[in-house]
Amino acid sequence: MNTSASALARDGRIEAERAARGSVVKGAARAGFVARGVIYLLVGLLALQIAFGDQGQQADREGALGEIAQRPFGAVVLWALGIGLAGMALWRLSEAAFGAAGPEGRTAKKRLLGLARCVFYSFVAYSVLTLAAGGSGGSSSDRQSKDVTARLLEVPAGQWIVGAAGAGIVVAGVWIGGRAVTRAYHDKLRLGELSPATRRLVDVTGVGGGVARGLVFAAAGAFAVRAAVDYDPEHAKGIDDTLRSFAHTPVGPGLLACVAAGLVLFGVFSFAMARWRKV
Repeated sequence: MNTSASALARDGRIEAERAARGSVVKGAARAGFVARGVIYLLVGLLALQIAFGDQGQQADREGALGEIAQRPFGAVVLWALGIGLAGMALWRLSEAAFGAAGPEGRTAKKRLLGLARCVFYSFVAYSVLTLAAGGSGGSSSDRQSKDVTARLLEVPAGQWIVGAAGAGIVVAGVWIGGRAVTRAYHDKLRLGELSPATRRLVDVTGVGGGVARGLVFAAAGAFAVRAAVDYDPEHAKGIDDTLRSFAHTPVGPGLLACVAAGLVLFGVFSFAMARWRKV
């Protein structure tokens, strides 16, 4: 009796896992990568406009979505992006529940990472779908960063919490850039389906895009650390202010242009992931 019950439970888990890795979830994951690619592509293009003198742009997710909303059929595109991002959240949830692809996909670390990504993409999808439905997509990333930092600084040990969070974002940025340089994403791609020329193009977008994305994360984390040290939430910066800060370095707008171009490359890399990633 116990053996039969155990076998039934095992068969049930196998069927659930097959369903989680079925064509619907795989399609949802690929749609999510396309949606992510569109957003990064637009953020990069908006940042390029800022680098070349158009200071009226808002180079973050909210700015990109606002640009889409103003275009003909913008609401349709926003609905498509929101659904795609919801698909990404669904796929990440399946990774948390059943494990990710690869030999280490079932480890607790991978499952927790999948759960964290599910929560993140669920929030982003909600904000995009809210905007598509005619509501407000939320305040800018700069305002959100300052507001969250201000609230955290008011709690006991708030400075330490903000400082630790900022340091964690810096580490994440370095990790993202390092994995891009070492081409760690190769493990997640079906490389056998890529021609030599396509593989070189994917590497250009993967390395350049990953380094730019990691640099933005690291810089945003550094500003959070500064806000903690100075006990001033106004020093915290979202994506838009972080990108603009690159133009105020000794290198000038040229650095912002390079980072912006890298974000465009990451958008293109996301499209490649949608096509060739192992799901």
